[in-house]
Amino acid sequence: MIVITAPTGNIGRQLLTLLLESAPAAGEELRVVVRDPDRLPDEVRGRVEVVTGSHAEPAVLDRAFEGADAVFWLVPPDVSLTPRQAYSGFSRPAVSALAAHGVGQVVGVSALGRGTAVADSAGLVTASLAMDDLIAGTGVGYRALACPSFFENLLEETASIREKGVFTDNVDADRKAPRAAVADIAAVAAGLLLDRSWTGSDSVPVLGPQDLSPNDLARIMTEQLGRPVRYERQPFDELSATLVGYGLNEAFVQGIVDMKRAKDAGLDAGVARTPATASPTTFEQWCAQTLRPALLA
Repeated sequence: MIVITAPTGNIGRQLLTLLLESAPAAGEELRVVVRDPDRLPDEVRGRVEVVTGSHAEPAVLDRAFEGADAVFWLVPPDVSLTPRQAYSGFSRPAVSALAAHGVGQVVGVSALGRGTAVADSAGLVTASLAMDDLIAGTGVGYRALACPSFFENLLEETASIREKGVFTDNVDADRKAPRAAVADIAAVAAGLLLDRSWTGSDSVPVLGPQDLSPNDLARIMTEQLGRPVRYERQPFDELSATLVGYGLNEAFVQGIVDMKRAKDAGLDAGVARTPATASPTTFEQWCAQTLRPALLA
């Protein structure tokens, strides 16, 4: 039995699709934890066991983890909380439920940065790494997917790219860093959940095929979209003011700003790309398959 949290999110949705294709042949049953089952496609609801509710709730987790062998754990960020509350606080009921039900293995979504000079001052990433330690401390077999920035983050910029030919971020225009497609992260998670020959605690970096800077992204988007696209760097104080203006918890906003500062200082550069840490989808492929249709929608 594999339990999938956040099955309607960007990663969980693609992970569920992969497991629906491959889990039956491996003798695995699937159970999902979802607040609103209506968000699951009809064909999915008929093929998985559904536990309705939030995976922050002990009673929901008690039902979800009963008889479970493996769990996919993803914390949906709650911008009303502090970073530590949003990650470790959210996960504490799961820690108790994992132990109570003897779950053997957990695959969690986390971030790059462990072991770097800025790991302790990286805001949301620091909180995510603390969550990993909390889960690993239970003794469960744990694999933290150490993720860089997602290509999909650019989907938040579709209106600006379409109307002005501009996307923004807060790092230096020439700062190269790993970036990955959500589909590749889901594929790594699926492999771990189905294999389960691993034990102990470790991180699994998913680095994409190459490091790219914002200027590289702009060049590739220009080539792939057939229109000029350029990068504008947003000052950190402007980012903070904008997010606070949206009503986000100020401590959570500071966590975002600290994460962005740390990325600009090399947070994501602490792991070498090897055949084991690289993932296949190129930014060119992602632009053609995902960004261009989003701009035309």
